[in-house]
Amino acid sequence: MVTTKSLKKKLISGDTLFDVVNFILLSCVLIAVLYPLYFVIIASFSDPDGIYQGKTYLLPYKPNITGYKIIFGYKDLWMGYANSLLYTTVGVLVNLVLTLTMAYPLSRKNLIGRGFFTFLMVFTMYFSGGLIPSYLLVRKLGMLNTIWALVIPTGISVFNVIIVRTFFQSSIPEELYESAAIDGCSNTRFFFQMLLPLSTAVVAVMVLFYGVGHWNTYFNALIYISDRSKYPLQLILREILVVSTEATRGMGEAMRREVAANGNLDKQRLAELIKFGIIIVSSLPVLILYPFLQKYFVKGVMIGSLKG
Repeated sequence: MVTTKSLKKKLISGDTLFDVVNFILLSCVLIAVLYPLYFVIIASFSDPDGIYQGKTYLLPYKPNITGYKIIFGYKDLWMGYANSLLYTTVGVLVNLVLTLTMAYPLSRKNLIGRGFFTFLMVFTMYFSGGLIPSYLLVRKLGMLNTIWALVIPTGISVFNVIIVRTFFQSSIPEELYESAAIDGCSNTRFFFQMLLPLSTAVVAVMVLFYGVGHWNTYFNALIYISDRSKYPLQLILREILVVSTEATRGMGEAMRREVAANGNLDKQRLAELIKFGIIIVSSLPVLILYPFLQKYFVKGVMIGSLKG
């Protein structure tokens, strides 16, 4: 006969086993995700010989900052940094203006033709003109080799518009708008003075989404930007990681100094070391920005969830 006490023991033991298995599995996933990032960090501070010989598993091998000396002395890196900061800042501002002003009217139930406009918007998620028509359009508009070639074609993300529209519909009470309308508040005034102050969470999420997108993009710049002085950081990074010979030409003087100071090094090994360092340097802005927006990001991913 099964007693209540024995049943409780079985349930407790079953829950404990589940927790242990769950903890082990999640720990393995965490290690699998974090270790490659940790390896890049320790490899960027290691002696190139240690990387080649596989001695950088847990700690840097003969720690040094040789790679960073070369990277920080590379003028094109700072040029790419400045360009990427400019493109990201302007791009995010354009994205926010277009996304918020498009999502607000689509969230209003009294908008005539709301379903039709939503259909047209969603249609573009699945069908587009393609790369060649997009290039011809950008060229015809005279935006080639300008910042607008990177900002205007990516001005709106339909997915993000849907997220913001859903936030407005689920988080901003209809009664608030009705009360404001009774007091003579216009749509424009309601948007700027009441809606935006109540939407800091979704705005922060959009800043993070759009900011990371602009910072990481390189394909549009590869197509539309031909002037090297206007290259974003990701194109400089691409040259270093993919076209090492061309990119490291600008690092030649700094590399020669390091080879002369360390007789056991050669340019090929230094080039491998530089790759790890440049990944860390290029990722720093996003890593610094994320902790400040993390609390808003948690709120943002819950947009559209059921409320109890």
